[in-house]
Amino acid sequence: MYLENGKNRKYTEAPIKILLAKPAIDGHDRGIFVLAKAFRDAGMDVIYAGLLPTPEEVVDTAINEDVDVIALSLLNGAHMTAFRNVMESLKKRGVSDIAVVGGGIIPDEDKPALEKMGITGNFGPGTPLSEIISHIKKRAREIRKLRENEY
Repeated sequence: MYLENGKNRKYTEAPIKILLAKPAIDGHDRGIFVLAKAFRDAGMDVIYAGLLPTPEEVVDTAINEDVDVIALSLLNGAHMTAFRNVMESLKKRGVSDIAVVGGGIIPDEDKPALEKMGITGNFGPGTPLSEIISHIKKRAREIRKLRENEY
């Protein structure tokens, strides 16, 4: 099969751009690689921040790459601190048009506080990938609609 110039476009709009990050001391990256592949296979443009980025580095990358969604993952129990620091850094930079989704080992009792900060999803191990992808797509649509109204 040969591609013809301008006649083989699969997408009518830009793919969802998502930044995957583990913003604290957490070297467990197997799960985030599974997510990266699943998001890519779902047609998303995926960026991985690598291990051990600071919350400020996560926000810098998100702004510089103009992502729709930041997906945070932690398995070390530091989510209440590290995720909050990402949200505070976004707020400090005046960024309100990037969705933030969380995941990892997150006790149920912590989820309402994370939701209150604006971090949605908060998926745990074993969550079907289709559920996570559906949530990411929903949040990205919300953010793009917000951007349309802002600009």
